[in-house]
Amino acid sequence: MNSWILGVILGLATTQLAVMATTIYLHRGLAHKSLTMDKRLALVFRLVIWITTGIRPREWVAVHRKHHAFTDEDPDPHSPWVLGFWKVQLGNVIYYRREANRRATVDKYAKDLVGDKLDEKLLDRSLLGLGIGIAILYLIGGWEVALVGSLVHVVSYLGISAAVNAIGHTYGKRPYRNLATNNNWLALISFGEGLHNNHHAAPTAARLSFGRREFDPAWAVIKVLLKTKLATVRHSKPVFSTKSGQPNAVTEGATLA
Repeated sequence: MNSWILGVILGLATTQLAVMATTIYLHRGLAHKSLTMDKRLALVFRLVIWITTGIRPREWVAVHRKHHAFTDEDPDPHSPWVLGFWKVQLGNVIYYRREANRRATVDKYAKDLVGDKLDEKLLDRSLLGLGIGIAILYLIGGWEVALVGSLVHVVSYLGISAAVNAIGHTYGKRPYRNLATNNNWLALISFGEGLHNNHHAAPTAARLSFGRREFDPAWAVIKVLLKTKLATVRHSKPVFSTKSGQPNAVTEGATLA
């Protein structure tokens, strides 16, 4: 197989692996505690996050929890309603890093996540993790595969993450009374994150698909973890928030100012 084609395939596969780990481990597991994993499995997910994204979990959780605390209102770290659609879609990583670098944000919103010696000595070293990920691609197919795969992965992972925040708060259906939206096509490539209106309606739900025509790929993975007793979920049914989880009668026709 041509090295460039193999690089593209591996890059996209790496992105999907990273997106799956992000939504199951960082988002549903750590940020909202909708899912509790076996410690050994949690370490596997942590390692996947490390070598595919270099993300420090405490920072990601803190930024996301602040987003929920001030959803689509200042100081939401990455709201298109506050910053503008294209600024978030094209610059989401900048706004994420800006907020993640604020010690006060991390201390306030992720105080329950205490790092251990493994984090201190190894897993908090983002560049090392990313370097290992690139080295794996190199061992698979050489420098061309590593180069192409890395570039494809960076662009697609950051693009999907940005789309969840930008498109997922601008375009799509709003069955519940919040400004986030549901997009099935986005859910398919983001392991369910595109069902963002549902998520803001019931933030502690481990399953993001509530309707028959909604598909949450991550839930299929979670069901396997439940059957193998490697994980448990917080709620068997969605627990809706007081305001954001009410059936929508107001925001369906809302548009960005």
